[in-house]
Amino acid sequence: MKLNDIYASSLALLTDLYQLTMAYGYWKQGMAEREAVFNLYFRKNPFGGGYTVAAGLEYVVNYLQELQFREDDLAYLASLEGNAGRPLFETAFLDYLRNMRFSCTVDAIPEGTAVFPGEPLVRVRGPLLQAQLIETPLLTIINFQTLIATKAARITDAAKGDQVMEFGMRRAQGIDGALAATRAAYVGGADATSNLLAGKLFDIPVRGTHAHSWVQAFDSEQEAFEAYGKAFPKDSVFLVDTYDTLEGVRHAIKTAQKLQPLGFVFGGIRLDSGDLTYLSVEARKLLDAAGFTDASIVASNDLDEHIITSLKSEGARINAWGVGTRMVTAYDQPALGGVYKLAAIRQDNGDWDYKIKLSEQRAKTSTPGILQVRRFYDGDGYQADMIYNLAEPLPQKQIIVDPLDSTRRKSVAPGTRYKDLLEPIFEQGKLVYTLPDLKAIKAKTKTELNLLHESIRRYLNPHSYPAGLEESLHQYKINLILKLRGENTNA
Repeated sequence: MKLNDIYASSLALLTDLYQLTMAYGYWKQGMAEREAVFNLYFRKNPFGGGYTVAAGLEYVVNYLQELQFREDDLAYLASLEGNAGRPLFETAFLDYLRNMRFSCTVDAIPEGTAVFPGEPLVRVRGPLLQAQLIETPLLTIINFQTLIATKAARITDAAKGDQVMEFGMRRAQGIDGALAATRAAYVGGADATSNLLAGKLFDIPVRGTHAHSWVQAFDSEQEAFEAYGKAFPKDSVFLVDTYDTLEGVRHAIKTAQKLQPLGFVFGGIRLDSGDLTYLSVEARKLLDAAGFTDASIVASNDLDEHIITSLKSEGARINAWGVGTRMVTAYDQPALGGVYKLAAIRQDNGDWDYKIKLSEQRAKTSTPGILQVRRFYDGDGYQADMIYNLAEPLPQKQIIVDPLDSTRRKSVAPGTRYKDLLEPIFEQGKLVYTLPDLKAIKAKTKTELNLLHESIRRYLNPHSYPAGLEESLHQYKINLILKLRGENTNA
């Protein structure tokens, strides 16, 4: 599936105006082709959690492969005027954009990987103008899908092996929100979706029952169930709470008993309101007493990881979960807050000039360098992550420093196994990465989370996973901060 299968028009203008004004400024200054490095990362795990799940890379690849300014894009840019009533962009600059072809080198952490604050999910290296232009689209893609994949992973973890279905299309943030959210929810662990277009585009299993309106369209609930059962003799799950939930369960049972001689297979019931613990327990008694021990009890109704955990602790007899609004809208946190920062620019003599963005808030101070993430692990799982600068030699003794608290440090024992997380995606504009199947990404997410200690995956006050800067990079960052503030770095 290509991104342009969804949007047939050019996506070159899927960006903020200031990306084009900066690009024009670079061009005017003769800086457009100067080599630069940008890092895309986030500052805080969402939902108060202990981890984040990377997602959206396939969209990024599709976008960059198709990046080209078409004639209608250029005509629109030519029509823009500044405050003086003159064209905002020179014709020669628009000609430059017309001939521009993406030629950056891109490295990224694969989708489904567990990631942590400060770690670059994407690193872009190439002509300054190009690397600047793609900031906004990369952020809008990665921020949203990473957020939803993380929410889905938390919900799936809470379900403890039960089936989780994404039912959120009608509450999603528009068409793209619905499609991207379904894809990301599947990456995070959801087993199926009600979204048919997403099922077609992404090859995600589709599931669904019927609405209350189906029951209301008939003279009685019994008649509605029988009609639905005859239409779908092998695929019927009855929504039982239109009028009286437990009476609805009895009607569902009666329907199954009546149609069973005709080859009907009773899939189960769905509860969409009320006290789900009580109703599921009582429904299970009725179903089992009638001999339908294999019939599922599906629950919906504004579920999330906290409600599912609570229902399970109360003894609810639910074995499938239809999760909608709170999954696809990331209900309790509307944005991830990822950023894209310039980290290095090539000088005329060929040396790198490392860049840093300062802030009064330590978390908002960027990290300079051509960054890579090294993950250390052993037989028990993941142990720590170290962010380091590829352009500088690593010291023999490796120490990880918490970027928010330099007194918190972790030494890495010599010989500890590791892997570097950012993988080559594009080399000078040429795709060198094989996009994995979406099912493989979903499986990777599950594997990744199982390699994290359970204390990091818990919802309340999770343990902090050791992820920070390699000591010499940390010290370089401190020295650069002091230098830019005019303070003595030798004191």
